[in-house]
Amino acid sequence: MNKTTRCSVFGSPGAASGHNVSALPGWNLKIRSVADEGWYNGGDTDRVAAPGENGSSVRVALISDTHLPSLMRTPDDLGPELAEFLSGFDLILHGGDVVRPYLLDWCEQFAPVVVARGNNDSFEDPRMEPVQYLTLEGWRIGMVHELRPEERPVRELLAVAFEGRDLDIIIAGDTHLERLEHREGVVVINSGSPTLPHHKEMRLGTVGFLDLQPGRLHAEIVALGSSAQRPNPGRPRHLLIEDGQLLAAGEGALPRELLRQAAVID
Repeated sequence: MNKTTRCSVFGSPGAASGHNVSALPGWNLKIRSVADEGWYNGGDTDRVAAPGENGSSVRVALISDTHLPSLMRTPDDLGPELAEFLSGFDLILHGGDVVRPYLLDWCEQFAPVVVARGNNDSFEDPRMEPVQYLTLEGWRIGMVHELRPEERPVRELLAVAFEGRDLDIIIAGDTHLERLEHREGVVVINSGSPTLPHHKEMRLGTVGFLDLQPGRLHAEIVALGSSAQRPNPGRPRHLLIEDGQLLAAGEGALPRELLRQAAVID
């Protein structure tokens, strides 16, 4: 992968070693201080990448709660579906409960990984912080593992989990229940679990993605399929925002005619 995009990544405030985007392996990025752009009033170590020369967009895979039984070492043992989904993304955001450290290395064969520490993540990894803040294509993102109850007013979620910061996208995990909605001007997304959806027995579950361009957001929850005699309880959802306007939201994948109308695809 050789990706250049407008992007900044910040670890949780006060962390000894927060992420910045130059540390993400596989990314060919032009780094400069965000003070030059005024996009983020962080510390001196915060950095931002310049936009790509051939347009600016980024595709982000969303996963969380990748629990596996002791007899399974990687998600490949459950089937090829998760690996096939992760192929072709620029970045993977993991909402926590990685559980097994080597799963991050498995994910990183597809794209760089940034993780919000979960309550079952009793290990240290430089890719993981309790709270992650990112800016991708101008979209301000906050990610944390536990956000219960997610139904609370957005301003309360921001105050409790994200220090009251102004964010455009909130990402969480923990519940194993997929969620995608636009409330109070903020996208709230929980990709569920690809391996233990709805806390049922081990089976294929759900993931999510963000397709981000300046001023345009396309987000979906994706059901990976069904395991033998164990149907997937997850329900796909879609959401499309352009220039601050909600253009589409509902169950299932975003219809291709809406993608064409919004000029998201050719």
